[in-house]
Amino acid sequence: QYTRGTVTAFAPFDARADAEALRKAMKGLGTDEETVLTILTTRNNAQRQEIASAFKTLFGRDLVDDLKSELTGKLETLMVSLMRPAYIFDAHALKHAIKGAGTNEKVLTEILASRTPAEVQNIKQVYQQEYEADLEDKITGETSGHFQRLLVVLLQGNRDPDVGVDEALVEQDAQVLFRAGELKWGTDEEKFITILGTRSISHLRRVFDKYMTISGFQIEETIDRETSGDLEKLLLAVVKCIRSVPAYFAETLYYSMKGAGTDDDTLIRVMVSRSEVDLLDIRQEFRKNFAKSLYQTIQKDTSGDYRKALLLLCGGDDD
Repeated sequence: QYTRGTVTAFAPFDARADAEALRKAMKGLGTDEETVLTILTTRNNAQRQEIASAFKTLFGRDLVDDLKSELTGKLETLMVSLMRPAYIFDAHALKHAIKGAGTNEKVLTEILASRTPAEVQNIKQVYQQEYEADLEDKITGETSGHFQRLLVVLLQGNRDPDVGVDEALVEQDAQVLFRAGELKWGTDEEKFITILGTRSISHLRRVFDKYMTISGFQIEETIDRETSGDLEKLLLAVVKCIRSVPAYFAETLYYSMKGAGTDDDTLIRVMVSRSEVDLLDIRQEFRKNFAKSLYQTIQKDTSGDYRKALLLLCGGDDD
């Protein structure tokens, strides 16, 4: 269903030849990182799984284990992430966000705000199969308050289908949000959670326009003023994804590299998870909104083989 990725099926593809090249690159003293990263960033996920299978057949070795023992640091994280089957990727990221002391709310927000209802259903199923645990139970055990409630609403994956917009309901929802926020002393968060978590995308885009007409504010400004903390971040992420998922990820990538230090976990997660989905659109939005290309930003902000691999995933410059 997705055709806007930078990584597509490589042709002509030969899983055995790739497996042999990878084994040679990692065998003996020292590793030929360039060969490893070139192969793994230019094959799509289905092909990488075939390579892993050929690798085991030919050498009786686990490709991911070899990558872990031969590579280090951010390059290792990136290559191992690329080897994770696409359908397991989100479930694995969520598992790690809620495991151990402290929860990584940023990961919960990013994944659950941006995935389609069908993708959310798939994540829950895979989570149950892989980890023999219920994702919703795990998340409710680690979160609380209105933040938790909105996550649970999103986890239902029950957003209304996009089947035409009822203008009367648009008007009604915009008024309800206006009364729940700007017109009220304190905020009725529940109204925001229900409307933003369940209405269809096309309906909500109209609601945001209508809200601006009624209140004189963008819905983001109201959320910013009326809520705080994790709930505010999640509501804003939901609104941004309703407006444009690629624009949301362009902004996420921009802030992962802005200022001192890089948030490599976020950079890797977004580049890997969107590389076969909509990274071309994300690049466009990045260029439009931040007046520089994603390619050049990565180039400036990273180094070494890690940079080479990210630039290959990025798939080109837009300047």
